[in-house]
Amino acid sequence: MKPIKIWLLSMLVVFCGAVHAERIKDLVSIEGVRSNQLIGHGLVVGLDGSGDQTTQTPFTVQSVINMLTQLGITLPAGTNLQLKNVAAVMVTASLPAFARPGQTIDVTVSSLGNAKSLRGGTLLMTPLKGGDGQVYAVAQGNVLVSGAGASSAGGGSSVQVNHLSVGRLSGGATVERGVPTELGQGDHISIELTTTDFSTARRVVDVINERFAPDTAVAVNGRVIRLRAPASADERVTFIAQIESLEVTPAQTSAKVIVNARTGSIVMNQAVMIQACAVAHGNLTVVINSEPVISQPSPLSIQGQTVVAERAQVEIRADKSGLTMLKAGVSLGDVVKSLNAIGATPQDLLAILQAMKAAGALRAELEII
Repeated sequence: MKPIKIWLLSMLVVFCGAVHAERIKDLVSIEGVRSNQLIGHGLVVGLDGSGDQTTQTPFTVQSVINMLTQLGITLPAGTNLQLKNVAAVMVTASLPAFARPGQTIDVTVSSLGNAKSLRGGTLLMTPLKGGDGQVYAVAQGNVLVSGAGASSAGGGSSVQVNHLSVGRLSGGATVERGVPTELGQGDHISIELTTTDFSTARRVVDVINERFAPDTAVAVNGRVIRLRAPASADERVTFIAQIESLEVTPAQTSAKVIVNARTGSIVMNQAVMIQACAVAHGNLTVVINSEPVISQPSPLSIQGQTVVAERAQVEIRADKSGLTMLKAGVSLGDVVKSLNAIGATPQDLLAILQAMKAAGALRAELEII
């Protein structure tokens, strides 16, 4: 019976270790292996009367005239185009690393003018340029819009589901030019942690050197790790694949509290701790009531008039709250439970956390976004 208990305990330890370990592939990126942003200006045609109002978007008319001129169609001078089925759009895409000519990538089409909907439209041939002004892909195809909308002809009522002015083309752009990507320089490759952490960088180096030869990995700083890699391309790819599959237990991140002042959202990691402090919280509410008061003359009055006046009542309420003691060294769960106990809302927590930080009781980085 005793050997069975020991075996179960050892399996539990192995399982717990595997839960916390992560692949190096999920913690790092390879230096030089990156995507490139592309952008272009185009036209979506074939809309069912939901295109740009050309009187308010002259650039749509100019784009149409330029397109027709390139196709050999010359419009008479002074022609006033009143278009309803055309919309000017911006086309964006991300060119992945190692993309070669002939491959297809997804593109996003966004209305540039005042088009009501891009549903059912077709994107005309649109060159997509990089930051250097060179064309790297060409997009064209039918625009897929996930939203739906309906409106009455003269009643003014309308119903809309999701967003109608943005669509997507799956595989809608063809790569025309690739971006050279080199896996390192010379006999070295550098990998970069997604988050700067000296402890995690040290652990990654130890795991790699334990799997391969000593001095295979060297930590340059808290983010960059330099690897000694094989010279041939095939062996280098195999080496990177082996590195990515290794598992590392990341170090615990520094204590941090993220506060979104616009939405009131607050996120704290498990490393947040506090020092002993006392917190009192109370809400101050001002209530203003205004009601009309009608004053009528007596029944026998000849010149009397009915007068309508306003009676205002102002009331100030202060919600009482006791002083809550927070012990030193409590964890995230205790902090949340204690703050909820004094009736703090997400908006109230903004002021409370800032006060605790100023008092030196919150041992965490407070970041407001």
